[in-house]
Amino acid sequence: MPVARINGHNMYYEVHGEGPPAICMGGWGTYCHGGHHHVARSLRENYKVLIFDHRGLGESDDDPSVEPTMVLYAKDVAELCDHLGWSRVHVVGLVGMGACIGQELAISRPDLVRSLVNMNTWAKPDALMRHQLEQLMDTHRVMGWAAFQKLVCLWSFDEEFYLANHERLLGPQGPWSELDGRYGAHERLVRACLSHDTTSRLGQIAAPALIIHCPLDVVNGPRLTRPIEAAIPGARGHTLDGAAHVVAGRQMRQRFSDLVQDFLTDVEHREGAAA
Repeated sequence: MPVARINGHNMYYEVHGEGPPAICMGGWGTYCHGGHHHVARSLRENYKVLIFDHRGLGESDDDPSVEPTMVLYAKDVAELCDHLGWSRVHVVGLVGMGACIGQELAISRPDLVRSLVNMNTWAKPDALMRHQLEQLMDTHRVMGWAAFQKLVCLWSFDEEFYLANHERLLGPQGPWSELDGRYGAHERLVRACLSHDTTSRLGQIAAPALIIHCPLDVVNGPRLTRPIEAAIPGARGHTLDGAAHVVAGRQMRQRFSDLVQDFLTDVEHREGAAA
């Protein structure tokens, strides 16, 4: 799979499917290396989807002398799209960091962003979220990766899903395995998350935006996502009842997939009607 020299580092990426271009970005992990089946089915089936490794994860390297910020990560994505010759891209940002990158892209590169989906994210961390991310980082540093994985899983999945699936969630093949043995990369991701602040700039976003609120998310719940909906002109909000930080389980994944597809289809229909 390809690696390109992007914004001062080697960036690994994959492209899956056919159709209009779309990007799917998550948080402290990757959809690459066999994980593309976690991308919403509607995206996989109807779009040409770009996924990639964040700096320091998977097969993307990093320059530790460069300050990690969401602006930096957004520039990585923008330059990767330029490298591929992509424009007018549907940007689907999930589980915190991916959505923050999407905000920065929509602000700095309006020519690139055709539409924006944000879920489980923030415009600026409040004290509760800041302390949670610091606790996750401290747990990784002091107690090790396995303790970190257990804590983040406890906070990220709804109780029914966790009780039914904890044996396969926990362990080296489970979620956040990309951070196993990479505390330095994790620390840099957290620093970028904690410094993110688009509160005074969200009003610049002109792309159609869908902000998804997840009532059971104890880290990035509606207290953080509703202000984003209010600040982006014309943004649509949708509450995905029963959803936690990570969309998990067949029914919840299907509901999320349908929601994203309905939004993107409406964006495309409105563009067609205005043409």
